[in-house]
Amino acid sequence: MRARKEDLCPQEAWKVPGGSSMPAGSMESTGRINRCEPTTSERQPALPKTDAGNRGAWSHVGGAHLSVSPNRPEVERARLLSACWLGGLELASRFLPSCRSVCSAGCVCRLWRECVRRVLRTHRSVTWISAGLADAGHLGEHCLVRVVAEEIEQNVHILPQTVLYMADSETFISLEECRGHKRARKRTTMEAAFALEKLFPKQCQVLGIVTPGIVVTPMGSANNRPQEIEIGESGFALLFPQIEGIKIQPFHFIKDPKNLTLERHQLTEVGLLDNPELRVVLVFGYNCCKVGASNYLQRVVSTFSDMNVILAGGQVDNLASLTSDRHPLDIDATGVVGLSFSGHRIQSATVLLNEDVNDEKTVEAAVQRLKAANIPERNTIGFMFACVGRGFQYYRAKGNVEADAFRKFFPSVPLFGFFGNGEIGCDRIVTGNFILKKCNKVKDDDLFHSYTTIMVLIHLGSSK
Repeated sequence: MRARKEDLCPQEAWKVPGGSSMPAGSMESTGRINRCEPTTSERQPALPKTDAGNRGAWSHVGGAHLSVSPNRPEVERARLLSACWLGGLELASRFLPSCRSVCSAGCVCRLWRECVRRVLRTHRSVTWISAGLADAGHLGEHCLVRVVAEEIEQNVHILPQTVLYMADSETFISLEECRGHKRARKRTTMEAAFALEKLFPKQCQVLGIVTPGIVVTPMGSANNRPQEIEIGESGFALLFPQIEGIKIQPFHFIKDPKNLTLERHQLTEVGLLDNPELRVVLVFGYNCCKVGASNYLQRVVSTFSDMNVILAGGQVDNLASLTSDRHPLDIDATGVVGLSFSGHRIQSATVLLNEDVNDEKTVEAAVQRLKAANIPERNTIGFMFACVGRGFQYYRAKGNVEADAFRKFFPSVPLFGFFGNGEIGCDRIVTGNFILKKCNKVKDDDLFHSYTTIMVLIHLGSSK
């Protein structure tokens, strides 16, 4: 029996013959997926022009107008049937269960490949895959890995260019005892991270972090109630395709005790400096419990905190994946990672829920400030970065208070995030005409908090 391509290697199923990856849009490439247009030799030959007197009736098939010449009925009939077949093929491609199925169909021949390219260009919406407590309990495999594998095979209809995933640190990374030395020590293994990375295209840039708790909107609809999962196996993956006019770039700075200076070119290469279209920076410090890690995080953030951009994030337990990095991850290292969002179409806002926000009424008042920013809610993602000290216990044994308040004011915006060890952000609004509004005077020191929550809206432009 011949093995399927998906069985040989999950990543290979995303590829198309000829060494080209399939594009999902026309925006400038931000990762290793390059915009791939058909070459001259691959394009369909132009239909021969007919004389004005010989133009027959025009028929609209598969999005193209075809002329039927009465002088050469056999030839024209063949061309018409071919166009009908191609139009039907493209229509059929739209009903394949997943993007990987569409990509596999593109391996049949050149004509199929062209149809697949056209289909994928129509799929530009951000997709998410989530796994909660109901999906947990399978021995030997984290629920996020299992659910992502199932959804990519069946329901994901975009070609991801950038993936941001978050998972609980208790079960996603495992600790093994290493007894080869006199003193037994624990070593962290990243088997789940490796398994997850293999499910996405090789050209896709994957950034993954692990945190004490997860905030996630269940799959199926943005209207689903977001869940604050403070304890237990859980996670989510946000899949960003190429989006016209928007550039998403991962960045990573590793703390080097011998050289704590950040060179300007390092920040420029990842779009954090000399980038007039920079709008949003999500930033995460990892392994911040180590000596000097928090100071390094503040040093990195201070290099771009005075710009007119939205800045939000927090401190997490560890970095699990960063496929754009050339060096293998050192689990014991400390550093700063994140995503920069650039593009004039982006609108964003953040609001800070400080320690005085401690009941449902004050939470709703804070989220109302975010609502007042008038950020469009279509094609918008919400983030919530909360302290592990908040949540169920903070609100007197009442759970999901902040996520429910967000849903009350933004019922059609999916919410994602984590419970971490420190929060980064402030009240700030970046609107369409790029006017920065601050609710108070913000200094670098005022960007770092504890026992707070940062809520963020990121609008990725109107869908076309």
